[in-house]
Amino acid sequence: MTVDFSRVLVVGTSPVNCVVVSKIVERCGLKPLSRSPEAAAKAVLALAPGVVVLDGADGDAHELIDALQAMRHATADTVPRIILLSSRNGSPASLGSPDMVDAVVTKPVMPERLQPLIENFAAQVRS
Repeated sequence: MTVDFSRVLVVGTSPVNCVVVSKIVERCGLKPLSRSPEAAAKAVLALAPGVVVLDGADGDAHELIDALQAMRHATADTVPRIILLSSRNGSPASLGSPDMVDAVVTKPVMPERLQPLIENFAAQVRS
């Protein structure tokens, strides 16, 4: 699987949050791709982004989680790097997030918090 390190998949049900996150991704010099949770499972495997920003982890996102796990397995567990946007504060483990979540950013999403994470993860997956 060839990973496109210039792409960041933004997954969420709120169009406003997707636009905010997409603008932050653009500030990092990367290409955002916004998808609903339903469409994101197919997009993960087709587009192979280096980073995924997931707005919430609802119980109905099982297909997406399965696709992310499949991509990680195909790339030796390194990509995509996954950032969870949450209304609660805490670590991925304390929030009951899937094991593969690499970082949590508490809402409201601020460029000062999200942009450094995206830049850091994008640099990690490139090397």
